[in-house]
Amino acid sequence: MLGAGHLGKIHIRCIKESDKFELVGFYDPNEKNALEVESKFEVKRFESPDDLVRSTEIVDIVTPTVSHFESALMALKSFKHVFIEKPLTTTLVEAKNLIELAKEAGVKVQVGHVERFNPAFIAAQPYLDNPMFIEAHRLSNFNPRGTDVPVILDLMIHDIDIVLSVVNSTIKKLNASGVAVVSDTPDIANARIEFNNGCVANLTASRISMKNMRKSRFFQKDSYLAVDFLKKETQVIRMKDFQGQPNPLDIILDLGKGKQKKQILIDKPEIQPINAIKTELETFHNSIETNTEPLVTIMDGYNSLDLAYKIMDKIKSNVQTNIQ
Repeated sequence: MLGAGHLGKIHIRCIKESDKFELVGFYDPNEKNALEVESKFEVKRFESPDDLVRSTEIVDIVTPTVSHFESALMALKSFKHVFIEKPLTTTLVEAKNLIELAKEAGVKVQVGHVERFNPAFIAAQPYLDNPMFIEAHRLSNFNPRGTDVPVILDLMIHDIDIVLSVVNSTIKKLNASGVAVVSDTPDIANARIEFNNGCVANLTASRISMKNMRKSRFFQKDSYLAVDFLKKETQVIRMKDFQGQPNPLDIILDLGKGKQKKQILIDKPEIQPINAIKTELETFHNSIETNTEPLVTIMDGYNSLDLAYKIMDKIKSNVQTNIQ
């Protein structure tokens, strides 16, 4: 694997715990960190990324975003399957180049949008049925490690990917605002996305909050889902037609004269205790073994990045308008 920083170490641990993989080694340019990882995890350290790529069948890219393109380029030109952390690249041009290279190489590429594998979201999926309003809040304490990119690419892109995965429609209108508070790029941002099927998604992301929060709510016909990605909890509130006499504990909604009464049902789906990162890596392995499309494709990564840049462009446009 390429990169053994904070997230890279988590990947190393997950790969070593999995019976799907054999970890041949890692490369990290930071001498001190590389020596520490080599000793702690007892895994081979490669002296160059070229040596590592030549020695493996799958390249796991967990480097800083600015080097994603260069790392993936090297792997794809060597006809290696690639798992690459989000965001896919730093620019859309780079992302398009990787898409073409992946097609030419005939290999699998999966993008690390890990919230797709969050057990709370997995539990919610059987209940999702054409949501028409989505609200997401992703808030975190300030951490200098993420400030090399705007909060849209650092945090909001998780919810962008989730929304695009559940809304089967093109975008009609986009509005966004954001403020740079402690860094040079937006640290808090909000985006309102209107889709052509009538769905509206309202996304808020902040990396300067006093508390951590990763919650999304999905509203659809006769039901409402609340997904807490941080606490790994899901609640489903459903309504169904009700007739007869209610039990004392039944929750009945009387909609008025001449209208059908509704019974409110509250479900808490069972949450499977899975490791999301380990699961996404093993799912990628399965797609290679069965020659099927990865769950989070390179096009999914591109589409999320594309919308993220549109949001950032809208924020810049609004800032310039306000200045004028």
